[in-house]
Amino acid sequence: MRIIVANDYEEMSRKAAHIIASQIILKPNSVLGLATGSTPIDTYKELIALYRDEVIDFSELTSFNLDEYFGLPKDNSQSYDYFMRANLFNHINIDDDRINIPNGMTDNIERECAEYEKKMQNAGGVDLQLLGIGRNGHIGFNEPADHFEPNTHLVQLDKDTIEANSRFFDSMDDVPTKAISMGVGSIMRAKKILLLASGAGKADAIYDTVKGPITPRVPASILQLHPDVVIIVDKEAASRL
Repeated sequence: MRIIVANDYEEMSRKAAHIIASQIILKPNSVLGLATGSTPIDTYKELIALYRDEVIDFSELTSFNLDEYFGLPKDNSQSYDYFMRANLFNHINIDDDRINIPNGMTDNIERECAEYEKKMQNAGGVDLQLLGIGRNGHIGFNEPADHFEPNTHLVQLDKDTIEANSRFFDSMDDVPTKAISMGVGSIMRAKKILLLASGAGKADAIYDTVKGPITPRVPASILQLHPDVVIIVDKEAASRL
């Protein structure tokens, strides 16, 4: 596990974008696992800038998103499909057929989850997985639990997660209470993992991830067992290390 401490969110985002860009340059047909939320927004802006400067090319790339709200149509402005298109996909030359995001409107959740896992396997697995982290240590939507979930699955979101995500919705009642998420096992099967964290509010989660015991009560702590993890944090998020 390599830890990089950046001065601020902007530097964290630049460093993350450069690592992702290096992956794309070295392997143009890479499979990227992508994350949503406020943390990666500037990383995506940096990648768009690198694309416009013709430093990187997304035409051969395949992407798999970590998660999607359950019961939210993709054209809803708070869906993660909408987020990814607004913040990245609409601004680069990725092939739409190579974009993979769980279908939050599926009428067969077990089949959707199994097929998502199979798609990742058939694509050769994720080369680089981008992650954020929740204040409770969740990665993807894998909440603190009694066990590590091995595969893509339906999640009942914690109250803390719903409260944290409510800032994106008109009211708490509008926030979905369930989501489809890659499992911890799905994430750990990625060849390389890049985790980003910014702000003092993430300091405890980063400390528990890096220095705490490996426990499903802190899902991100399992990253201690992965052979190739890079964590980029700003000074505030690194304050307890």
